Amino acid sequence: MKEAVLIKSFPNGISIHMGQDVPFEDILNEIAFKFSEAKAFFGKASMALSMEGRSVTALEEIRILEAIHENSDLNIVCIVGKDESTNKNFIKALAHTEKKLYGGEEGQFFKGSLKNKEVLETENSIIVLGDVYPGCAVISARNVIILGGLYGEAYAGGNGREGAFIAALEMEPERIKIGDFKYKPGKQPKWGIRQKVHPKIAYVKNDKIIFETLTKDLLSSF
Repeated sequence: MKEAVLIKSFPNGISIHMGQDVPFEDILNEIAFKFSEAKAFFGKASMALSMEGRSVTALEEIRILEAIHENSDLNIVCIVGKDESTNKNFIKALAHTEKKLYGGEEGQFFKGSLKNKEVLETENSIIVLGDVYPGCAVISARNVIILGGLYGEAYAGGNGREGAFIAALEMEPERIKIGDFKYKPGKQPKWGIRQKVHPKIAYVKNDKIIFETLTKDLLSSF
């Protein structure tokens, strides 16, 4: 009989393989049990998480993250998919970003997606564990990092702060503002089913907001 849940590790992350035909509640209980048993082994590491073997809804994803949080000391910084080259780049960049946030500059996490014209505002740098849908906005006096799709609005570097940036796993914003500089696409952004992720970072260069592929080396320049 195949196991309901199989946990494997990879560089900077953990992979959870879940049985396709096993009831989700059984999957959740098994995840809670296995992470509780391995609590001392994993320690307080910060890792990326990969979910494999079956499709999960956004709600199920959140419940899995909660089960891990309640039964271990792990800090899950992002959820990755199957595009290994993209994931490796993104994981490295995020590892640097997290170190930057907690290495002196205050930062915080927000778990969940922004929907129905929700607005999230903070004086700190912020990492959003979810999507920002059209009509919604993330506003930070420092930096904005979205571990999902940016389909709404994002504002970084409040009060004209220089050197701020906005990063997202899928960058299709309605509008962004960094410091005193604004960007609005000429056509309606496309959003919905993510075919292939393109992690990007937006920042100000020569008095203009530019977009580049998100890499560790690029982030280290901020």
